[in-house]
Amino acid sequence: MSNPSILILPGDGIGPEVMDQVVRVIDWYGAKRDLAFDVSTDLVGGAAYDAHGVPLHDDTMAKAQEVDAVLLGAVGGPKYDDLDFSVKPERGLLRLRKEMDLFSNLRPAQCFDALADFSSLKKDVVAGLDIMIVRELTSGVYFGEPRGIFEEGNERVGINTQRYTESEIERAARSAFELAMRRSKKVCSMEKANVMESGILWREVVTKVGEDYPEVELSHMYADNGAMQLVRAPKQFDVIVTDNLFGDILSDCAAMLTGSLGMLPSASLGAPMANGRPKAMYEPVHGSAPDIAGQGKANPIACMLSFAMALRYSFDQGDEAARLENAIEKVLADGARTADLMGPEGGTPLSTADMGDAILAALDASL
Repeated sequence: MSNPSILILPGDGIGPEVMDQVVRVIDWYGAKRDLAFDVSTDLVGGAAYDAHGVPLHDDTMAKAQEVDAVLLGAVGGPKYDDLDFSVKPERGLLRLRKEMDLFSNLRPAQCFDALADFSSLKKDVVAGLDIMIVRELTSGVYFGEPRGIFEEGNERVGINTQRYTESEIERAARSAFELAMRRSKKVCSMEKANVMESGILWREVVTKVGEDYPEVELSHMYADNGAMQLVRAPKQFDVIVTDNLFGDILSDCAAMLTGSLGMLPSASLGAPMANGRPKAMYEPVHGSAPDIAGQGKANPIACMLSFAMALRYSFDQGDEAARLENAIEKVLADGARTADLMGPEGGTPLSTADMGDAILAALDASL
């Protein structure tokens, strides 16, 4: 039987250097846990534009469709700001999401105890936080038609259309309920059913899907109240499911509860393939950080946690995902810090490779 396959797309900026540390972790699992992967590497974003004149080559897109999971670093940078919109680095990422039909975006917000002081909220509000936001990723107002800027009378008007089909809502909702069954069996669906017809349909469809999961407690909340509640008492939530627009906003709000974007992974999942695994792409939430690229200052943890999500959701290796997550938590509890995690007490930050060394040592100690 062949090994599971991973396509690595390091991307731009700090992407390659954080991905180097993830590759070390992948190699560790092959050597120490008899969990080997067939890994290939290709270009995306600005790196692909420099090589091919497009942010994602057709051959790379074909590879992404064939592998069991894609692991992406980051894309973009000021070098590419003046490019035509059609070939900007971010278009490569959007093409991957669209053509792989990755409709369910998973954004965990987990606050490690050792970093609870980094949140702008009080420590007791965020300590122990562990929530998951499921954002519908391929429809809604970002994709609806008609859209554009038009002349209307004596002025211009900008139009974007919020549009959802029942099936689009259903598959996102089902993804959230399936996740909840693995967690604390609570789902909160957020929309604006009080002022938007698409919100009424969203609530109706999510409620109907919930009937298939009688063990899961389902609640509904208007998205504006949800934003307030995430800041007021975030630990009341477990899984939140919401549409593309509100998910974009709410997931960034939840991200900052944890204190550092350098700590946050994500997964984008699609329909199951012939082998039963979902179409999947995993990537850190942080950007390409071109100001520190190549300096060994980047925090590799978000990208490592993205690989942990791949272990859990693509490869059914929940125990091994927990092993990696626990190793990272142990390293942080022991005081290891990259520059982005340095507190007012100061000290000498670890380099990107040093943090990789520390996490590999913790993995060794877990055996």
